[in-house]
Amino acid sequence: MDQHKLRSLVFEKTGVKVDIDDPIFALVALNEAVLAESVERHIERIDAASQELAEQVRAAGGLAPRPAAQAGAGATPGYEPAPAAPVKAIATQPPLVTPRERRLLAAAAGIALLAALLVVGMQALFSKPAALTPQQASALAQAEKLARAIDKLDAKTRDQIQAELQK
Repeated sequence: MDQHKLRSLVFEKTGVKVDIDDPIFALVALNEAVLAESVERHIERIDAASQELAEQVRAAGGLAPRPAAQAGAGATPGYEPAPAAPVKAIATQPPLVTPRERRLLAAAAGIALLAALLVVGMQALFSKPAALTPQQASALAQAEKLARAIDKLDAKTRDQIQAELQK
């Protein structure tokens, strides 16, 4: 138990400064002792249950009886501890987007696209073309007359008029 590490951890989490001589560290030591004793009891119970289970499997014919030569000194006859296997890491964070969420997002995007196309299509189907005001209609007619008149002029004058219109 590193008291300095615990002290800084308490300060980071709570903002409370704890002295190394504080009685709280006695409680931490007591907690460690109780936890160690509890773990030992659980290990003993697990070992006993494993031995009992192995004996039941052997009695049922699932395992061959263990030879006495392999038992070793101090080992319980008939009990073989499981070989140590590599421990697979546990994911501490879920993936950003699960496959189910990805499917739901794709469905929602498709529905949104279809709804937008439906709205635009219905608007195009039921909207009327904008009617021109009389002033706009006469201005367009006059512009068409001017365009025809400009086309009838010689090239030099037409280029000068086009240059003036560009300004």
